[in-house]
Parts: sequence; C-alpha cells; structure tokens
Amino acid sequence: MKTIDPSQIRFQETVPGGANWSHVLKRGTTLRLSNPQGGANVSLICFNAEFLTERLNLPDTLKAQHTAKLTAGHCLYSDMGRILLSIPADSLGWHDPLAGHSTAKTVEKAFGEKSFQQVRNHFHRNARDNFLMELGKYGLGMRDLVMNVNFFSKVTVDAEGMFAFHPEHSAAGSWVDLRAEMNTLVVLNTCPHPLHPTGSYAPAPVDLAVYSSPPPAADDICRLSRPENTRGFELTERYFL
Repeated sequence: MKTIDPSQIRFQETVPGGANWSHVLKRGTTLRLSNPQGGANVSLICFNAEFLTERLNLPDTLKAQHTAKLTAGHCLYSDMGRILLSIPADSLGWHDPLAGHSTAKTVEKAFGEKSFQQVRNHFHRNARDNFLMELGKYGLGMRDLVMNVNFFSKVTVDAEGMFAFHPEHSAAGSWVDLRAEMNTLVVLNTCPHPLHPTGSYAPAPVDLAVYSSPPPAADDICRLSRPENTRGFELTERYFL
C-alpha cells in the first residue's frame, strides 16, 4: 500500500458493512478507501458541495475517457464538465461504474428478508435506502439519486450485453485514492453490490482516511491520461480563479 505521511492525515475511521457515510471533501484533500478484509463494495455518488445541483455524471465520465471501468488516471466528471474527484492511485485496477446499486428487492432476492422489526440492528440494509437517508441530511432526495460508482467491484459485459460480476475481485488490502478537485460532497455506503451472488448477508467494512494532498501537477497522471481530462482540469481550475 502507498504510505500516507501521518502528519498529513486529517482523520481516519471505519465504516461498518451495510452502513452509510458522507463528508464534504475539501479541495486539497484526498480520501483513501481501503478494503481490509476483502469482499467490500462501496457505492458512491458525489456533488459540488457549494452548488448541489451540480453532481456526478457517469455517462459523461465514461464517454469522455473512453472507458467502461474506473482506475488510476480516471476522473469523475460533473454534469457541468468539471472534475469533482480524480483517481491518482489505485491498487486494484478496476472499479464498476455500470451496475448501479442494491435495493430492498435485490437484497431480499439474494439474502432473504430480515427487517428491523425482526432482528433490530442486524436487519438487511440496501444501498438505495442508505443513499436516501444520507442525502436527506443535505436537503436532497430521490430526484438527486444519480448513477453511482461501485468501488472494489468488477463487472464485465459480454458480446450479448450481459453483465458478469466477479466476486473474487475485491481483494483484502486493496485501496483507492479519490482526490477532491472541487469542494465535493461525497455520499457512500457499504451495502452489497446489486449483482452479488446469493448467500449469507455479510457486507464488509471499509477503512477511510482523509489526508492533505498537493494540487495536481502539470504531469499528473489524471491530467494527462486523456486530452479530455486536460480540458476538464482547466475548466475546473477556472472555477476557483
């Protein structure tokens, strides 16, 4: 794992499996997601914290970078053509931007139904409800629920357009860095991937660390990976002039 200078760490915490979390990640900081046990999935959406109607646009993100996966060198674009988050470093090499997120129905189909009334805090949580609970803290709701990224998960598409989930991809010790290029509201949860195979409900925890990081240099991997990204960084930097 790429070591973080301890003096630059602003805070660290662990998000249990099936939980939700949010934070306004300031420009000049990076969020590291770490997968200590393996098997984790992090469903994530993000917004311009200063103007919440500007938010993650995954179709534009993928089209601009000619990709169907996310890894080091890629950026997460807003619907204004600016870069909300970039990925300067990643140990895993593939994160899923295609399959969406789990709902009460998909979780029930895969793991059975266990409600709060039945088992209290051991009930089966799903990403849709967790997203909506966390978005509500910022005055957002269902209409603000945009397409999400599933970090630590891999989905491939065959010649017939069928999705295939790779359950062994989410390796123990894997990690990914998300650098804030704007003041970015990050909303995430650790519920199962919507294509996770049936079995016992045991979503894995994720470790978080927010640390100070310098602005992207002229030779930054994300800035140079695509000509579109060079323009995206220029447009984003003008926003702060």
